Amino acid sequence: MSKHIRNLAQAIALGLCLVGVGAVNAATLNDIFAVTKSINDEAKRSQAKIDALTEETRGLLNDYKTVLKEIEGLRVYNRQLDKQIANQNAEMAEINDSIDKVTLIERQITPFMLRMVDGLEQFVSLDMPFWMNERANRIAELRNNLDRADVAVSEKFNQVMRAFQIENEYGRTMDSYSETINIDGTERKVDILRVGRVVLAYQSLDGEETGMWNKQDKKWEPISDDFSDSVRRGIKMARKQLAVDLLALPVTGPEAAAK
Repeated sequence: MSKHIRNLAQAIALGLCLVGVGAVNAATLNDIFAVTKSINDEAKRSQAKIDALTEETRGLLNDYKTVLKEIEGLRVYNRQLDKQIANQNAEMAEINDSIDKVTLIERQITPFMLRMVDGLEQFVSLDMPFWMNERANRIAELRNNLDRADVAVSEKFNQVMRAFQIENEYGRTMDSYSETINIDGTERKVDILRVGRVVLAYQSLDGEETGMWNKQDKKWEPISDDFSDSVRRGIKMARKQLAVDLLALPVTGPEAAAK
């Protein structure tokens, strides 16, 4: 009996030992699982941080590449600007040189224009007496503009040249107008016919008297009635009242050259 009890006691003790070892092993595994879970969780958090940093780095890299492209574009643009600035500086130098030349030309051209107007005025005074008021006013306006400071020299020169062109056009055109002229000391209202600078004729408003400007004697004088019809038709032609046709008009011969 005692032996049996001893064996049972030993068995119970062994069982208790085994139970104790199992409990210890279970506790260890739980700790291991907890540590492993903690490690995994930390690893996940670390991986998330790594992924975020990677994405941020990728974004920064893209921004860096974009900035590099912008910098290269700015370099190209700056090189182009440098060329433009160099060209503008060259143009400014040319402009400054031109301004200096213009100033010199202005000092020279003003006296030249004054001589041109003087010559034009003398020419008109010696020419046939047609459109005298208009031509005299044109010359007076030229003189007035030459004295004005608010008119550019180029505009003054254009006006003088235009006046010469108008006088030149008189030599190849035909016109007619009404005017009061002095015939042998008598003021008469007549129709004037101008054919270039070749013929300057007149006809009374009633058509009874016809005459012309005598270049040599510098006066108006009657002419033969044989030219009355031609002068009358010439006046109508100049006024666009009759088709242009040939006219038989008196022409003063050329003056002998002065010796």
